[in-house]
Amino acid sequence: MDFSKFDSQITFLYFKNLNEAIPFFEEILNLELVDDQGTARLYRISSGAFIGIVDEKTGHCKSQDKNAVLITLVTDDLQTWYERLKRHKVQLETSIQCPQDFPVECFFFRGPGGYEFEIQKFLKEDTRKVFHK
Repeated sequence: MDFSKFDSQITFLYFKNLNEAIPFFEEILNLELVDDQGTARLYRISSGAFIGIVDEKTGHCKSQDKNAVLITLVTDDLQTWYERLKRHKVQLETSIQCPQDFPVECFFFRGPGGYEFEIQKFLKEDTRKVFHK
């Protein structure tokens, strides 16, 4: 059987209080709101990647006190994002680092709802081409 490729991807995150999460995605990450469904909001990360935030009272899943999800956002402008998040007093988990076993520079921070985020820059040119427009 021949399957067609997917057109895009959405990661949904669930929150006890959706209104508390909205400023993080709209003001700090400055993501484009593409659909406001009332109890869910969808934001564009890049041309085919989206993140949705959902009120747990109406969503398929429930928020968790400890989440086993890491949202990685890819950019070449790592330092600018690091400084922006510091200015907005986002809880940074690490400084910019270059892990020994991976050809990346990155840093980690905690977002609303206890979700973990990483901002990453690929150092290998062939890999960078895959993840950039």
